[in-house]
Amino acid sequence: MAIGRHPLPQTPSQRALLKRPTAETGLWSWLTTVDHKRLGILYFLTTFTFFILGSVEAFIIRLQLAAPTQQLVSPDLYNQLFTVHGVTMIFLAVMPLGTAFANYFVPLQIGARDLAFPRLNAFGYWAYVAGGLILYSSFFLGGAPDAGWFAYAPMTLREHSPTAGIDFYVVGLLISGIGTLVTAMNLIVTIINMRAPGMSMMRMPLFPWMMLVTSFLVIFAFPPLTIALIQLLMDRTFGTLFFNPAAGGLPILWQHLFWIFGHPEVYIVILPAFGIISEVIPTFSRKPLFGYPLVVLAGIFIGFMGFAVWSHHMFTTGLGPMANAAFAITSFIIAIPTGVKIFNWIATMWAGRIWFTTAMLFAVAFIFTFTLGGITGIMVAVPPFDAQAQDSYFVVAHFHYVMGGGALLSFFAGIYYWFPKMTGRLLSERLGRWVFALVVGGFHLVFFPQHFLGLNGMPRRIQTYEAGIGWDLYNFISTIGVFVLGAGVLIFIYSLLRDLRHGELAGDDPWDGRTLEWSIPSPPPHYDFADLPVVKDRDPVWLAKHPELVERRDPLSEGADDDADTPNTPDEADLSVHLPGQSWYPFLASVGLFVGGFALIYHNWLLGTLALGFITLCIYAWAFEGVGGTYITIDPERRKTGLAAIAAKQTKGAS
Repeated sequence: MAIGRHPLPQTPSQRALLKRPTAETGLWSWLTTVDHKRLGILYFLTTFTFFILGSVEAFIIRLQLAAPTQQLVSPDLYNQLFTVHGVTMIFLAVMPLGTAFANYFVPLQIGARDLAFPRLNAFGYWAYVAGGLILYSSFFLGGAPDAGWFAYAPMTLREHSPTAGIDFYVVGLLISGIGTLVTAMNLIVTIINMRAPGMSMMRMPLFPWMMLVTSFLVIFAFPPLTIALIQLLMDRTFGTLFFNPAAGGLPILWQHLFWIFGHPEVYIVILPAFGIISEVIPTFSRKPLFGYPLVVLAGIFIGFMGFAVWSHHMFTTGLGPMANAAFAITSFIIAIPTGVKIFNWIATMWAGRIWFTTAMLFAVAFIFTFTLGGITGIMVAVPPFDAQAQDSYFVVAHFHYVMGGGALLSFFAGIYYWFPKMTGRLLSERLGRWVFALVVGGFHLVFFPQHFLGLNGMPRRIQTYEAGIGWDLYNFISTIGVFVLGAGVLIFIYSLLRDLRHGELAGDDPWDGRTLEWSIPSPPPHYDFADLPVVKDRDPVWLAKHPELVERRDPLSEGADDDADTPNTPDEADLSVHLPGQSWYPFLASVGLFVGGFALIYHNWLLGTLALGFITLCIYAWAFEGVGGTYITIDPERRKTGLAAIAAKQTKGAS
């Protein structure tokens, strides 16, 4: 046998009171898994499902606006569609897609065998699913939320929104937010404490770096949103007066709390995209990333400044000229580190031997598209211009160029780049070029005309419009773009399903990659690394294969204090690898959250008490499961992969 398994030895005091599941195949194995790669796959499947649902909602919206005075959907349903579309794309599709990449690839890139807390990782995923299911169940239980993804008070108070739609919004976001928070904490601990020997912070790949910054953003940005949601829930459930202006409440308090979260949320979405682009461009330019320390510093600065610009969303609320000027200046300043990143990516490509794969094409399209979104961002950061563009389709276009064009195109690049590592097969490059042309072309066809709609005065969230006021042509072009973009997505789905089984075999390193994930088999084994790698450069696989490609490093930024002479040989302790055990309790605790959420929505306090008791029981059972897991002994043949094997092969070839 290539791999032998034996249970983790335990002392009498360590023996678990509860038995862990051991299923390795079938549905139960997926419900109880704590493997970061399986959870990453679950994240990918779930986020893509929500992405399709959000896209269908957008398709209906564009059909409604394709021509004047149409009534394909009622005004009430239209309000529900654009609200749930926004919530879905931001909270359930695009943001968790970054988490999907992080779950799968951060441990592989830093040389770890899993995340620091595997069961907490599973709980984060299932809590996210529970929140999403609660939100979407509202369509079948009396009506979805209809106050916009930002849910401004006092529109959301009981007297203005008497149905339960807003309650589904509040509870769904609270529960999914729990999953987001615990996953962020898990990633921080993993990245700080579980890097491979020799991997200093300044040798770490850019994607883990950006996920580290993103995780800190989540931890500091989500509490204000949580406070606002709890206050709104109390106003609607118990009659408190936080946002009721008739009783002295402050509706603008909601805007402050929401946007203190909302603008960092932009960077929670876009920083993982920056990390992916910073992996794709150097690989296919055949050059190390230009200005690595500056790119890292720019990401940290963006994260810090993200909390200093929230009121540029509130220029028209009457904050006064001093506040408007201050937040305009900070909004201009935050564009500087973003520009630094763009110029570093361009400098990386400059004089490189560029390989225009589909992943690289999407990366280049990302730079162009995101730059356009950044330019319009500077425009709306000018208070007099924002006063004219506020709540118009110009803001819709800007927002989608940043969040949609920015994140979406980079995630396409990431999928084409890492799909061979996940599956061992290549996505079709021929179909990939069709996907690229249709997705990028369709995206610009949808959203570029909306700038002109906004400048011509078309308000956002409008259900219909009269003919002859200059909006007909631009709306029609925008709707045609949806069909083009949708065709690209359908071809992508076809390519994904076909190549998953019948795609060309990729081998372990089809792109001649730079980072640690390309040193192990494709798809990765359950234990990730047979031997923990010893890292001597920020492009360790290139150092082993092509030392001539790795430029001389600055000792300060490269981490000169590290023991660079540590040999790449397996330690005695590595001869047996510990795999964490599966668990039912992350899934069951999330079921308790799901049931408790409905109890809160329908004010069923008995059911809520039972759900709380069940969650508490799951937490105690979680604790009494014990350490769990197994040790596996890896056959020596399996040890002939990894960084040490690549270096040995290179040395043998040179001799």
